[in-house]
Amino acid sequence: MPIRIASWNVNSIRARLDHVLTWLADNEPDVLCLQETKVEDALFPRVPFLELGYRASLHGGRALAGVATLSKLPPSSSRVGFTEPPADRHPRILEVEIARIHLYNLYAPNGTEVGSDAFDYKLEWFARLRDELAARHTPTDQVLLVGDFNVAPDARDVWDAAYFAGRLQFTDAEHAALGRLVDWGMRDVYRELHPEGGRYSWFDYRTGGFSRNEGMRIDLALASEGLAARCRSVDYDDGPRGWETPSDHVPLVVTIDD
Repeated sequence: MPIRIASWNVNSIRARLDHVLTWLADNEPDVLCLQETKVEDALFPRVPFLELGYRASLHGGRALAGVATLSKLPPSSSRVGFTEPPADRHPRILEVEIARIHLYNLYAPNGTEVGSDAFDYKLEWFARLRDELAARHTPTDQVLLVGDFNVAPDARDVWDAAYFAGRLQFTDAEHAALGRLVDWGMRDVYRELHPEGGRYSWFDYRTGGFSRNEGMRIDLALASEGLAARCRSVDYDDGPRGWETPSDHVPLVVTIDD
């Protein structure tokens, strides 16, 4: 049977709990990776997900970042953060092994402002992630990275490339950092199946960008060389962005052949 893995930056699970439960009930993925949960593990609302048949693996913190992986399939292992010290500043990485797939749920740093300390941290974070993959896996392994990467890969992934050039999430430095990760042996499986542009995963609340399809594709699924051929479909679900008080991101769904 195919495995369906979804990813969604919900911008606070407590604020968006009804949205997530509704979407899960309607779509029933095998796994849902959430980012920007903004809640400590002890306060995460596990019970409603258990009632839908999902067990939760968590790596959260108080009102900042946080990732959670909800799965109908039992994980054989779970690990948080980077393997090598120093510890990450925020809860951004949760790896579980499910159905022999090493699934990384990622919430990359935003970077705040080009040239800032936060921007340097973002670039360093991508470099550490690349080193982590190289130390723990080979490109022929079954590895899937999903989440909010806070980088739009190329001109097809922003509504106005001239406007975004040099701006946060679309700088040469960020493109190079993401490129080194991909060059290790990962493939942007959405882009391989959909070479055309114009489909986005994030829309600015402040400008009403969703109604005009003015957004960025920063929520990605990167599959290892060993897994990419099994990715049957990859797509975004714009439906929840039209709901009342939505997240500024939409879900991404990857279907993988067994």
